[in-house]
Amino acid sequence: MLTLGVNIDHVATIRQARRTVEPDPVAAAVLAELGGADGITVHLREDRRHIQDRDVRLLRQTVRTHLNLEMAPTAEMIAIAIEIKPDYVTLVPEKREEVTTEGGIDIVSNLTRFCEVVQQLQEAGIPVSWFIDADEAQIDAAAKTGAKFIELHTGKYADAENEVIRKQELTILQQGTKQALAVGLRVNAGHGLTYWNVYPVACIPGMEELNIGHTIISRAVLVGMERAVKDMKLAMRGEF
Repeated sequence: MLTLGVNIDHVATIRQARRTVEPDPVAAAVLAELGGADGITVHLREDRRHIQDRDVRLLRQTVRTHLNLEMAPTAEMIAIAIEIKPDYVTLVPEKREEVTTEGGIDIVSNLTRFCEVVQQLQEAGIPVSWFIDADEAQIDAAAKTGAKFIELHTGKYADAENEVIRKQELTILQQGTKQALAVGLRVNAGHGLTYWNVYPVACIPGMEELNIGHTIISRAVLVGMERAVKDMKLAMRGEF
């Protein structure tokens, strides 16, 4: 059954706007789980623009589903992951000047080093996922690293200017999922998904989990976290 990972980064974004203690992303994670979240996702960025080290440590102690730590494949982040031991990590590209992650990571150009990163994390008992575009070469490279998962970047699908382009991007995601499954990878997806565009992605055969944040947090501001998560679970089933 397709599951939902709720990204709570933007709860921390609101907190960091005032450099205060509220709203607490740890409390948001509790409410998300009460609303039916199957996992909690956070991105610990190099510049700590939203999620802080304290948040990740407390989430590791309190999350009752599973904790997915998004991070860049740097020595600092690898050390933090090995210390905290999330249920899995998703390795993502990161640029300080970007507002949000702009695309998938380039494994092909960094294959030797990235194989070492995956080995280091998985030897510590932490399964690895790569956040990548649904590109044939990148999917093959992800499999070569020995990672357990990939998360397909759905941004181009979500940002499509018209329905023709959206259908083309959906086909690319479908083909990427099929290819990944064929080479032994488990498949998640995320980025830019909303209540109104999620259902076609949720219907892709073999898709395991969708990681969704901004649209859920935006709705939660108006209707509450539990309701926002419940509504997304409905949307994933085409019932919203």
